[in-house]
Amino acid sequence: MSRFKVYSPDQAYLLPPSVRDELGEKHLCFFVREVVERLDMSVFEQSYSREGGELYAPQLMLGVWLYAYALGITSARQVERRLVEDLAFRYLAGGARIDNWALSAFRRRHGRALNDAFTQVLEWAQSRGMVKLGRAAIDSTRVAANASKDRVDSEQALRDTRARLRRQVRSWQKAADNDDAEPGGLEVAIGELNKSLAEMPRRLEKLKKSGLKKLSRTDEDARFLRQRGDKFVLGYSAEIAVSDDHLIVAQRVTQNATDNASLAPMVDQVEQRCGAPPGAALADSGFFSVDNLNQMEQRNIDAYVPDSNMARALNLGTTCRNRACAPAHRRMRAKLRSPAGQAAYARRKAVVEPVFGVLKQQRGMRQFRTRGLQNVNNEFTLATLAFNITRLKSLMAP
Repeated sequence: MSRFKVYSPDQAYLLPPSVRDELGEKHLCFFVREVVERLDMSVFEQSYSREGGELYAPQLMLGVWLYAYALGITSARQVERRLVEDLAFRYLAGGARIDNWALSAFRRRHGRALNDAFTQVLEWAQSRGMVKLGRAAIDSTRVAANASKDRVDSEQALRDTRARLRRQVRSWQKAADNDDAEPGGLEVAIGELNKSLAEMPRRLEKLKKSGLKKLSRTDEDARFLRQRGDKFVLGYSAEIAVSDDHLIVAQRVTQNATDNASLAPMVDQVEQRCGAPPGAALADSGFFSVDNLNQMEQRNIDAYVPDSNMARALNLGTTCRNRACAPAHRRMRAKLRSPAGQAAYARRKAVVEPVFGVLKQQRGMRQFRTRGLQNVNNEFTLATLAFNITRLKSLMAP
């Protein structure tokens, strides 16, 4: 008798009849399915007309995308392949083989519905005693656009390109007039150059209307944004607010070069999505302005937002000697100098920065797959919604 087990890959059944028997009851795909089943999908359904052919169910598409983003899979082509090769994906799709075009179209189409689903998940978490709004830590990060840094228009670059094309047209025209030149070939090339030249005024006018010094031709909504180390990235600013139990309670993507104007809108979004404002708001010095401090005091929100000098002193353990003139600024510095204030501000890093670490390092959110402000907002909503679902699964584990 052979000591080896029977090996027969061509047998009729390679898997048990039940997916749960194969993957186990606690597998993430079943929790994703449970959450999606609890959602009101009417906003998704209303975006389609009654005419046309049959469509994939919104529950199917949303479940597949949420599971994909939970695994850090952001490419529609990769998801298409996994729907064939991966048992959990096949379960969520009900065995359907969906092409990447349909997957991409769903992600682009449902911005409003995805935000509604994000809010519904937070409401469900609140009904289970989660989403602690005693404090909300707010932060932002730069996410690269799906655009080439080399395909960027600036006024000087456009003028240089136009001059270069004109010189090349004149040079090739002289060659075309030469009796020894091959007929036809150069005329076609000159026509292409003239077509490019005709595009120059339109591109220059578009640049002037944008009010920007540089404009990406690949993704016109992307901006050159400063990040750490005095480097610039062509992309977007992704902002989140995180509760003490590490759930994302507000999120959005902007083109803002700085965070000064983002504190109040993020607090507003927390109140809108969770039904109440946070008791305290923790943010770094990028969100500081005297106007922001006044707004937080008027709304009775206990804010901890240092100016850049105070933040440096807190991080290095030194004394901040620069003078604060505005009353709200002086009160903020006094609060941050106290042991309680320092402990509260230190809590910010432990709450919000690990979330960005997971999104960027584990979930592939260092660069967006889509282009345009609305599309990248949809993508970030999917990523943050998937994060909350995986976090809820962890919090609800026995």
